[in-house]
Amino acid sequence: MRFGLLGPLAVWTSDGHPVRVPEPKVRALLAALLVHEGRVVSADRLVEDLWGERQPGNPLNALQTKVSQLRGTLGRDVVLRAAPGYRIRAGSVDVEEFRALTARARAAGDPRERAELFASALALWRGPALADFADEPFAAPSIQRLEEERLAAQEDWADARLALGEHGAVIGELGGLVARHPLRERLRALHIRALYRAGRQSEALAGYTELRDRLADELGLDPGPELAALHQAVLEQAPGLSPPKSNLPAAIGELIGRDEAVRAVRARLGESRLVTLIGPGGVGKTRLGVEVARRLGDSFADGVWLLEFAGMDRQAACPPDEWVVAAIAATLGVREEPTPGPRPDLPDRLAEALRHKEILLIADNCEHLVGQIADVMGRVLRRAPGVRVLATSQEPLGLSGEVLWPVPPLEVPGRSSDLAAAREFSAIRLFETRAGITVDEDTAPVVAEICRRLDGIPLALELAATKVRVLGVHQLLNRLGDRFRLLAGGPRDAPARQRTLRAMIDWSWELLGEPERVLLRRLAIHAESCSLEAAEAVSGDGADVLELLSGLVDRSLVVSQTRGGAEPRYRLLESVAAYALERVHEAGEFDELRLRHAHYYVDLAERAAPRLNGHDQRQWLDLLDAETPNMRAALETAVQQGDSGLAQRLVTALSWYWFLRGRLGEASRSLRLAGGSPATRAWLTGIAVLEGQRPDLGVLDAAEELEDSRALWFLGYCMSTVGDMQTGERMTLLALKRFEETGDQWGIAAATTDRVSQQMHKGEFADAKELANRIARMFADLGDRWGQLQASFTLGTLAEISGDYERAAALHREGLRMAEELSLWPEASYQLSWLGRIALLTKDFVRARDFHERARRLGVEQNFPPAEMYAVTGLALGARREGDFDEAEEHLHRVLAWHRDVGYQEAGALALAELGFIEEQRGNASSARRLHEQGLALARRTGDPRAIALALEGLAGVHALAGELSRAARLLGAADAARRSVGMPLPAAERGDVDRISAAVGPGYAADFEWGKGASLADLGFDA
Repeated sequence: MRFGLLGPLAVWTSDGHPVRVPEPKVRALLAALLVHEGRVVSADRLVEDLWGERQPGNPLNALQTKVSQLRGTLGRDVVLRAAPGYRIRAGSVDVEEFRALTARARAAGDPRERAELFASALALWRGPALADFADEPFAAPSIQRLEEERLAAQEDWADARLALGEHGAVIGELGGLVARHPLRERLRALHIRALYRAGRQSEALAGYTELRDRLADELGLDPGPELAALHQAVLEQAPGLSPPKSNLPAAIGELIGRDEAVRAVRARLGESRLVTLIGPGGVGKTRLGVEVARRLGDSFADGVWLLEFAGMDRQAACPPDEWVVAAIAATLGVREEPTPGPRPDLPDRLAEALRHKEILLIADNCEHLVGQIADVMGRVLRRAPGVRVLATSQEPLGLSGEVLWPVPPLEVPGRSSDLAAAREFSAIRLFETRAGITVDEDTAPVVAEICRRLDGIPLALELAATKVRVLGVHQLLNRLGDRFRLLAGGPRDAPARQRTLRAMIDWSWELLGEPERVLLRRLAIHAESCSLEAAEAVSGDGADVLELLSGLVDRSLVVSQTRGGAEPRYRLLESVAAYALERVHEAGEFDELRLRHAHYYVDLAERAAPRLNGHDQRQWLDLLDAETPNMRAALETAVQQGDSGLAQRLVTALSWYWFLRGRLGEASRSLRLAGGSPATRAWLTGIAVLEGQRPDLGVLDAAEELEDSRALWFLGYCMSTVGDMQTGERMTLLALKRFEETGDQWGIAAATTDRVSQQMHKGEFADAKELANRIARMFADLGDRWGQLQASFTLGTLAEISGDYERAAALHREGLRMAEELSLWPEASYQLSWLGRIALLTKDFVRARDFHERARRLGVEQNFPPAEMYAVTGLALGARREGDFDEAEEHLHRVLAWHRDVGYQEAGALALAELGFIEEQRGNASSARRLHEQGLALARRTGDPRAIALALEGLAGVHALAGELSRAARLLGAADAARRSVGMPLPAAERGDVDRISAAVGPGYAADFEWGKGASLADLGFDA
């Protein structure tokens, strides 16, 4: 229980409910016990205190009766028997709280902190001490002692406020105290100082004269030396008596991460007379504003003054507009002077008083009284040209000429930052400083994630840092899911709104009307951010969402973000979102909103899917990028609700998007989650093949039964990409037939693209070139940049094969530009590899390695193994040509292993040929023969004449190494014929191996070469 003596006797329960103590003598007994502050009071003394000389017949029995009554009210564990009497065991007493607060205040160094603590202590007083026992002798000593303590605290409070420049506000309060205690010298000295600082020197001198005369008349004394010295200083107008030019609080610690912000705000104040720092609660607006003011202090002749408005909206003593202007006037020492005629209102008197001042006002925490503060500041700025205002608020003041400066959160590191880089970020530095730690390799990623989860908001980081000593950073991160319970118990000297994370957001929530609260909580159902359309569809319910959203943005509760020419997106800081979700659950809306959210985003995905194939491709790719978190949340909802149809609609609509963005892992996981419709299984099988997994043979066997033509086409595309041309061609031809029947122009172009690669694989280059030019025109008409990339890729490949390296490089550079423009990173990887191949052919090995390494990194980053392996093959080609056989061998074995893992070893013919050449160049004829024979077997299975020619060239090298020169010449002739059969003889730049082997054979075997040109593989001794 809690007991009160600072006013009428009172008792409260631990949760603040009053407890009624009946019957005057029982209340007197309680008071008599409490004034002894927990000490034992003898029974005889209690009898004397309660009855004095008019004691009952059996006083001890009467006392016992009163004790029993008191125990019945408070409990036996509160009123205790202790020889020779009784004592009270109080949970807390307001007197103890008062003394603790005043002790802390007197120990504080900052006058602002002292003033706040004394104010809190004096607020405990509810009237005269023990007012209902003022005439009781037992209470008199305690009442006298407590009233003296109260008066001393009032003096100390006034002294602290004078140090803050609040002389105007304390004059009236001190005047009332002086009237009640006219001979108290310290009180009189404080009053004299306040009068003098307010420009009322004559009244200050009159106050001294009155005290001196009363002391002489009533006590025969003179004023003490301190008061006499003050009187002399007033007469001399000593500089030390002048009021301070600032009431800014003393700096406590470094303001971390705000140097650039301070410079920027100072610059704005140099250009504008009204600058408002806006931002969410806890972002550090006040500290930034005070630091700017502190650094500008010498620039204003009449100083810089902090006007604090936090909590003022709760004052009930007068209307808010009157309270605001009265508080400003009190802080600045502006008083009401008697004037003839109509009396101007206080805002105009304030403006007039500041007309000739050069002063900076920091209007802090304006959001709860923004209208009233704006009215006063507007008048002041219009009539006092030397005044500048730096306001802090969660929303603008809305005045002409106002410059808004959004205070950003502290910078947080990305997930890829290393230790050295992470420690450069201001959020990390603040956390380290407040937690008293230094992050290392182990803790840096954890602290970085804490900073990200708390959005870099300084107050949230400081609250989190206080928990590190108990939890450590790993446990702290694990518990952030319950952040409102975790981040409580901030500094005792902080305002209540800054002691817990919940209180910080409560402060902002209370600003809102009911429609704004409804929208804010519903916005939390969106993942990360949403568009205006989504907010209206999911969260609106017919409300004017745009107007409400604008208000929430103005109040810094919603962040508006615009990138490039895209539509704005709206997001909540993570802590605000967590708070709003709690409100959603309180309102019972969670399940309904989740379903509404899921249906909206499934519909959006289905609207987007066909638009990914046309002129608006980039716009819709960007939109789906932004909506990815919401799409994931929608899928999670559909799966949790058991709505497989909704889930399958979503993943089918998004599969092509995931492929374009190279998000194979996400596509695979999402397709599995959604369940196994034929279309989703087809998409999943294609994605799995690209990831390096073996295909689902059941899906391949049933491909013809697929109703979804695009899923069928995609499956064929993926099979062709990893080298299974036979399976891929079967599906491509079926899909192409369906597309032609339905008039699906994009499908026709896409399937024709695959036909180009399939025909090139069979050596049908003339047809391939004609089709490549056709698809280039088709995709240009459709506006599909991905399709144009495919056309550019095939035309560049054909140019390279024919030896037109300049054209090939130009086409691949254009392809790379398109891929980067659309952020199609898997395609960009392929284009880089082709540029690397061209550099190899022109013997620019340094650029070739750079292109291939960039391509490899992109393939890895995008988790797109086909592109990675294509780049690794290029690195192997370059390493062999530079003579680094070991590196080349390592790369080639990786490529072969991948082809083996995905089940398409036929695609490894090139790798086997390269390994065979390495062994031949090392002089290992037997191992070279084995490798080239394996390569020839693969090439014969695929039917690719160029691959067959490459294997024959390799075997020619083996026979030349063994001295079998006639056989080598015949194999070279057969290889040349195979290449010419498809119209693609080896260009000069690609003849390195053939020229080397031909030189080893020598010029005397031309007849064998010619014989080989007309020979079949059977003629050459290879099994049919």
